Amino acid sequence: MCNKDLIYKLNNYGSKKEPFLFIVDYELKNYEIFPLSNLPNNIQFTINKQTSVHNNLQLKKQPITKDVYKKMFDKVQENISNGNTYLLNLTSKTTLKTELSLKDIYNKSHAKYKLLYKDKFVCFSPERFCNIENNKIFTYPMKGTIDANIPNAKEKILKNKKELAEHTMVVDLLRNDLSIISNKVKVENFRYCETISAGEKKLIQVSSKISGELTKNWQNNIGNIIVSLLPAGSITGTPKKKTIELIDKIEDYKRGYFTGVFGVFDGETLDSGVMIRFIEKENNKFYYKSGGGITSDSILDDEYQEMLDKVYIP
Repeated sequence: MCNKDLIYKLNNYGSKKEPFLFIVDYELKNYEIFPLSNLPNNIQFTINKQTSVHNNLQLKKQPITKDVYKKMFDKVQENISNGNTYLLNLTSKTTLKTELSLKDIYNKSHAKYKLLYKDKFVCFSPERFCNIENNKIFTYPMKGTIDANIPNAKEKILKNKKELAEHTMVVDLLRNDLSIISNKVKVENFRYCETISAGEKKLIQVSSKISGELTKNWQNNIGNIIVSLLPAGSITGTPKKKTIELIDKIEDYKRGYFTGVFGVFDGETLDSGVMIRFIEKENNKFYYKSGGGITSDSILDDEYQEMLDKVYIP
């Protein structure tokens, strides 16, 4: 999956300390790098800055049926039983009906990490991928979602054994990934909760914070750092290599830029987000891509509902 051209270009911009935006797809097959001084008008982004917009948008959803989802779910469970994977992030496409354009949707979202890419897709992510400052790198795996209106929702999700196991596996995976490119890796905050707006409802999502120390000249190696961490562990699973192979066989579409990453290097620091909460325009139709992690303890109905709950504009 390593893309030498991508690594070279990212390293080149970083070594010159020239501010740039980067967008990399899930498979590392397609990417865009734009100097911020020459950013095209049809590309807009927000990095770690929440706006005060309140959208109240209601989406008309046409998801895949539970029977179709079950066939994929069962294949995942079969591979878990056979020891091929322990955690697999299963995603699918939901058809949307809306009179809005992608730019309209982008403008109505108040997510901290959002990106409008031409007239092709928009994402508004609640999940930070990694940030680098003062020679330290931080990553924030997000795994675990529950409706905030459920009584004692925070306590329930933190005590749920399936959610704990799933989150622990992702944290372990990301800790190992950081160990490839940094030293003194440690989990600084394990399983903290954040409440986010999800259309008509509120969701509680569980994240952790992991850090590592980089060398002082890390800007010269931005490409090596980013590519070594991709695809993100939170949207693949563990063991990563084998699970990626299974995702390609089980999911009924190509993810494209969905679950890739985008970010900005400002000349001194770097910040980035995972491209989830994602709407893509294909042949003048809109599709929302969403999903969640599957383990041996996963329940079909719960996972199907989670996929639907994540179809919203934050």
